[in-house]
Amino acid sequence: MRGELRVSEVREAGQEPSSGAAFLGAEVRTWRMQAELSQRELGLKANYGQQYVAKVEAGERLASPEFADACDRAFGTLGLFARLRKRASQQGYPDWFVPYVQLERQAVSILDYSATLIMGMLQTPEYARAVFQAVHPRKSTSKLDELVDGRLRRREVMEKDTPPLLWCVLNEACLRTAVGGPGVMTAQLAHLLEEAESPHITLQVLPFAVGAPPAPESFTLLTFDEGPNVAYVDTAIAGHLIDSPEAVASATATYDRLRAAALHPDQSLSMIRRVMEEYAR
Repeated sequence: MRGELRVSEVREAGQEPSSGAAFLGAEVRTWRMQAELSQRELGLKANYGQQYVAKVEAGERLASPEFADACDRAFGTLGLFARLRKRASQQGYPDWFVPYVQLERQAVSILDYSATLIMGMLQTPEYARAVFQAVHPRKSTSKLDELVDGRLRRREVMEKDTPPLLWCVLNEACLRTAVGGPGVMTAQLAHLLEEAESPHITLQVLPFAVGAPPAPESFTLLTFDEGPNVAYVDTAIAGHLIDSPEAVASATATYDRLRAAALHPDQSLSMIRRVMEEYAR
């Protein structure tokens, strides 16, 4: 009940933050001050540093599940912060995309084909903003911030102790389409090279020289320890999760052909580096 009152107080004051991370951070600050704890003292209780607590409270970083659990222990809130954190992690996503995000966090492998734009999980903030601005030219800065924040949070799945295998086949169009301009693309391709250093991430480029690609549009396959596996297709209107065994089997066969037609991972990184250097000139 006390937790519900604190949330209500924020709303009544007309100061409800625009993003899930900011809302959760405001609640952490409210309860911390009520408990007469400094940021450093709360950090010690949660096994986090003062700087981390400050970023959470400022809404610059979404609190981790572990930090949320620690707040519940410190404040005696019986799971309130764990629930708020779960809800906040879904803000910034369209309702139709939330089921996919939940499945993505449970997958043991994420197999993605990007036909024109680099997949969301591998985007830099600047690249993501340029994409959202093109799709939603009339959205306010705060709404764009929320969309970018939601996209960047998808990276958390790769920060787990046992992250999934992320295998991404990038059509050469992803490298050549100058999203946000040369500066944004230089940083974006440098980010791809950095991410590819992880043993959990494999990148391949499908060059224009291959001709007609095995698949004309982007799609993603999610596999699980205990099936069924699913396919996800994004459109201009909404995304669609497909769990039909026949459709998933067909998508898997198509993905195998994409990997076979694409450059070897080492050659792919060399191509990404060359295109990055072209943007940097």
